[in-house]
Amino acid sequence: MCYGFDGDAALRQSLTDRATSRRSVLRGALSGAVGAGLLAAGIGGTPAYAAGKATGRPLVPPGLMSIQLWTVRDALWGSPGFDGTLQAIADLGYPKVEQALGYFGRTARELRAFYDGIGVSATSSHDGISANRQDLDRKIDNALTLGQSFMVVPYLNSSSADDWRRWAEQMNAEAEVARSAGLRYGYHNHAHEFTADLGGGTTAWDVLTSELDPSLVHLEIDLYWVVRGGIERGDGAADPEGFAIDVIHSAPQRVLQYHVKDRHADSGDMADLGTGMIDFSRIFRAHSVLEYIVENDTPDVSPLRTAEVGYNYLRDLRI
Repeated sequence: MCYGFDGDAALRQSLTDRATSRRSVLRGALSGAVGAGLLAAGIGGTPAYAAGKATGRPLVPPGLMSIQLWTVRDALWGSPGFDGTLQAIADLGYPKVEQALGYFGRTARELRAFYDGIGVSATSSHDGISANRQDLDRKIDNALTLGQSFMVVPYLNSSSADDWRRWAEQMNAEAEVARSAGLRYGYHNHAHEFTADLGGGTTAWDVLTSELDPSLVHLEIDLYWVVRGGIERGDGAADPEGFAIDVIHSAPQRVLQYHVKDRHADSGDMADLGTGMIDFSRIFRAHSVLEYIVENDTPDVSPLRTAEVGYNYLRDLRI
């Protein structure tokens, strides 16, 4: 589950603290907002590519490729270690990474200097919803120090629709504070948002997309989990990519980031890009985004091999 942080602990804290509210998170927002700055003009989902004759141009602009560091966690913790793994990612050609798993003994400022030195930008991060305002301010401060444009909630799960509504309210409040600091705040899906019935046929996805403020919160769509969710619930089994496109186009929120992760047709397990059954080019032509983030929670050979296969796959896709 590409949490990128201690998801279970964050959920326990969130579910325990029922008193957290939009008002308490926003209290002192103007005086407590950390940093300043605006995102580049024109941020948002870029227009879908028009169908027509192939041009040979890259379907995924090289500058928009990234990788989720959860993918290479075994290499970060083992060999070649954090510095060697990130250098290898830079050598492959990745211009961006999505933060996860902490800073490996560095401060945010020290990590920014390291990234600058190898020519990589940390443009996004996975962070759980905040326990309090101080926690939120700290995460925003670190994100600004690293030079991020995005911060994303990677995982929530409950069988209670009320929990999802409360989480949506809190995410709206956090997103308003993040926006005042010049950051985009998003939510990353798994499959259970589409498959679990919260009562009367209502799903978590129904609740989230009806409650999250489209002017404040964007979506980071994990394509493997959307496809899996559609297959498991049945209405996406015949046309998984069509189901994913419908999810993207029907959401009130803008889809600004993708997690690009393939699926083995036989087992349903995650797969390195291009070795599975998902037709990513069809999805990318229907809706393009600002970041295409390679991910595989269970690399087929090795973490760095997954990173290489993913980069080459995205680089070779053509309009």
